[in-house]
Amino acid sequence: MIPSAKLVRLVDRYEQLEAELATGKAGGAFARLSKEHAELAPIIRAIRAYQNAQNEVEDATALANDPTNDADMRALAEEERNAIKERLVQLERDLQIQLLPKDTADASSCIIEVRAGTGGDEAALFAADLMQMYQHYAQLQGWKTEVMELSESDLGGIKDAVMEVRGLGAYAKLKFEAGVHRVQRVPVTEAGGRIHTSAATVAVLPEPEDVDFELDDKDLRIDVFRASGAGGQHVNKTESAVRITHLPTGLFVAQQTEKSQHKNKAQAMKLLKARLYEREREKLDSARAAERKGMVGSGDRSERIRTYNFPQGRVTDHRINLTLYKLDRIISGEELSDVIDALMAEDQASRLAAMEQGNSP
Repeated sequence: MIPSAKLVRLVDRYEQLEAELATGKAGGAFARLSKEHAELAPIIRAIRAYQNAQNEVEDATALANDPTNDADMRALAEEERNAIKERLVQLERDLQIQLLPKDTADASSCIIEVRAGTGGDEAALFAADLMQMYQHYAQLQGWKTEVMELSESDLGGIKDAVMEVRGLGAYAKLKFEAGVHRVQRVPVTEAGGRIHTSAATVAVLPEPEDVDFELDDKDLRIDVFRASGAGGQHVNKTESAVRITHLPTGLFVAQQTEKSQHKNKAQAMKLLKARLYEREREKLDSARAAERKGMVGSGDRSERIRTYNFPQGRVTDHRINLTLYKLDRIISGEELSDVIDALMAEDQASRLAAMEQGNSP
């Protein structure tokens, strides 16, 4: 049974936030209050649906037990009460899932890093397939994407790439993609028609908002230099590339994708913040790291999480033993949600089970 006092507190807080935001006087706190409001919204919807069903059960019970009603009316009310009770069980479970402790970064946008692994040119082509899969999936979710860094292979594959995905809840879904993705298929470069196994690694970092994470300017060293590689006269004459070093940790990021030094600096700062933010989160929240390792793995790039078998047209996610025979629609991004939704459901179920057993989820 969910404590009613907790539900009342959540509804009161939500209504307080609505009132504050409606006045237009939130000022500098607007971003923080808006984020909290958006995070509470699905919880409040679940609470109201649950409470409405409870009220319906009470009304139906009153009708069924009212001696002034005829037998048919009482029987109809009893039937309705039983149906609502069945629905109430699912609504209570949905509400419990909404009330599970959440990763503080779940509502954030994110940064995806894809790198070709073992397999040479075929691995690079597979890495490009994964990038396109994420781009199309993000588009279907209504999110925006921007490639921040890209190193291509001779055959049009990707050696490594970094992409920003902007949208509410992007990290909550895409964090399950972190790890090693393996592909089994006949390479376009293979004349003998033999099946090869190649791999690409994926990392997913939450993108901190300024309200979540700030960097002190004195901790940063910013260097500018001329971009390298193809690019004509621009490469030779303009110091547009930017390298930002975080002095306390030694972590650095270099960007030269854009022609504008200002844009490269902004991109480098985003990526540096994301990497430092994730490092800090993992250091301070060992419980979260242990939880993810138990369910979807550590997110380490050495861990194989999924296999794409082209000859058999199947995709297997090894963490939850899920196999789907629609590889073409998954690799296109159109039905990647079937895999991600299953991972999210399993994650929720395992944490809910732990909570019901009295353990910390």
